[in-house]
Amino acid sequence: MNHPDTPINACCDEEYVLPSVEALMAGTLALMTGYAQAAAGDLHRSLLARKLVSNLFFLSEHPQVSPHMRCMLANLRTRWQLEVEQGGAPRCVPAPTPLWHSAPEVVQ
Repeated sequence: MNHPDTPINACCDEEYVLPSVEALMAGTLALMTGYAQAAAGDLHRSLLARKLVSNLFFLSEHPQVSPHMRCMLANLRTRWQLEVEQGGAPRCVPAPTPLWHSAPEVVQ
C-alpha cells in the first residue's frame, strides 16, 4: 500500500485508480479472457460465467452507462445467462468453407 502523500501517477503498473463503472468493466473483460483461455472441462469456467452474468447485470444497471450501452450489456448478459444454463455445453460449430482464411502462424 502506498503512502497517502504518494501521487497517483507514482503507483506501480499493477495498481489502478478507476471510476467504479470502469473498474467493473475491466474486471468483466478480465473474466471473459479467463473464460476464453480455460479448458472446456475446467470446473472454474462455470464460476467465471456466473460471475460474468452478475457483472453484466450490474453494468447494465449502472447510472454512468448510456442507455444504448445498457441495452447492449443487457443483451450480452442474456447470452451469457444461456451459457450458464447450458453448462458450457459444446455448440454446433460450422465446418470451415473454402472462403475462410486460415489464421497466420505469427502475428507481428
